[in-house]
Amino acid sequence: MTSTQTATQPGALDDAGLRRVVVVLSTVQIVSWGCLYYAFAALQSSVIAETGWSGVAVTGAFSLAQVVSAVAGLWVGRHIDAHGPRAVMTFASLLAVPGLLGVALAPTLPWFYAGWVLVGAAMAGTLYPPAFAALTRWGGSRRIGALTTLTLVAGLASTVFAPLASVLDDLVGWRLAYMLLLGGLVVITAPLHWWGLNEPWEQSSGTRREPYGSTAQTAGAVTRSRAFRCLMVANTLTALAVFAVVINLVPMLVEQGMSRDRAAMALGLGGLGQVAGRLGYARFARSTTLVVRAVLVGACVAVATAALALAPATDGWLVTVGMLLGLARGIYTLVQATAITDRWSSASYGKLNGVLTAPALFAAAAAPFVGAGLADLLGSHAHAFLLLAGTSAVAAVLMLWSIPAPADPSLPA
Repeated sequence: MTSTQTATQPGALDDAGLRRVVVVLSTVQIVSWGCLYYAFAALQSSVIAETGWSGVAVTGAFSLAQVVSAVAGLWVGRHIDAHGPRAVMTFASLLAVPGLLGVALAPTLPWFYAGWVLVGAAMAGTLYPPAFAALTRWGGSRRIGALTTLTLVAGLASTVFAPLASVLDDLVGWRLAYMLLLGGLVVITAPLHWWGLNEPWEQSSGTRREPYGSTAQTAGAVTRSRAFRCLMVANTLTALAVFAVVINLVPMLVEQGMSRDRAAMALGLGGLGQVAGRLGYARFARSTTLVVRAVLVGACVAVATAALALAPATDGWLVTVGMLLGLARGIYTLVQATAITDRWSSASYGKLNGVLTAPALFAAAAAPFVGAGLADLLGSHAHAFLLLAGTSAVAAVLMLWSIPAPADPSLPA
C-alpha cells in the first residue's frame, strides 16, 4: 500500500494517500455521471424520434434506473462499511457494460427497460454515495475538503458530457453514441477503481459515539431514532423539490416569457451557483452550527424556488434567482454528504447513508412526473414552484428535529 493511516483518525489516510484517492474518485465521478446520467438528457429526444416510443415511456426507463439505484444502494453501503469501496465500485463499473449495451442495442421497449435496470445497479456502486463513504472514512478530519473537491469536479460532468453526447449523436446516432461513451467508461473507471482504491480499509465496529447524543449507538438504533427519521423525511422532501425544479426550470422560464435558448442558458448558469456554493462550504461549515446549517439550506431552497415563481418576468431577475437556487443546491449536496458524520460520526457511514439516501433517490426518480403533474393540476409551472417551495419549507422545519440530543460532557468520548 502506498499510504499510512494517521494516528488520530482510525482508517484515515495520510496527505499523499488522500490526494491520490481524491484524484481517482474525482476522475471516475465525472466520467460515471457523464455517461450513466447526463448523456441521457442529451440523447433522450433522439431515442424518442428514432424508436417511436413515447416520451413518458423513455423517461420512465430512466426513472426506473434511479429506483433500482436506491434499492441496490442499501446493500452497497453495508458492503463498503465491511470491505471498502474497491471491489464493489469496480464491479459496478463492469456492470455498466451489459447495461449500456442493452440500452444502445434495445430492439424493443422491454429490452430498453432491462438495460436501464442494470444501469441503475451500476449507478448504485459508482456515483456519489459510495464515493462519499470512501472519502468520509479515508478523509478523517479532512473529509470536508476532500468531499468539496470531489463534488466540484463531478459538477462538471454535465458541462462536458451533455455536449459530447450531443455531438456524437449528430455524427453517429444515439445508439453508437452510447457505445462510444461506454468504451470510455470501461477504459477509465474500472481500472481506476481497482488499482486506485487499493488503500487499507479499517472495518467499522458498527457502534458510534454520538457527537450530539448521550450514549454510544448501533447503526440500527440510529435509524430508529427520531433525529434520523426527521432527517430522512427532510432530505427526501428537499430532493423532491430540488430535482422537480431543476427538471422543470426551462418550461417554467419559457412560461414566464423567456426564450427557450435563454432559459437553457439560465439553467446552465445555475451550475455556476452550485460551484460557488461548494467552494464556500468549508468556511460556511466552520462559521455555523449544525442546527443553523441544516435549517438554513432548506430555507434557502424554499425562498429561491418561491422567488422564481414570483420574480418579475425579466431575464436579469430570473437568471439571478436561478443562480441563487444553484448556490443553495451546491451547498445542499455537501450538507447531505456530511449529514451522518455531523451527527453520529463516520462509523457505519455506508449503511446509514444508504438508508438516508434511498428515499431521496425515489423522490428524484419521481420528480420529473411530480413537477409536470403539479403544473398541469395547478394551471402553471409558477404555481407548481410555489407548492414545491412550501415542500422545501416543511423540510427546513423538520431539520430542527434532525439533531440528536446534546451530549453529556461527563461521558467519555
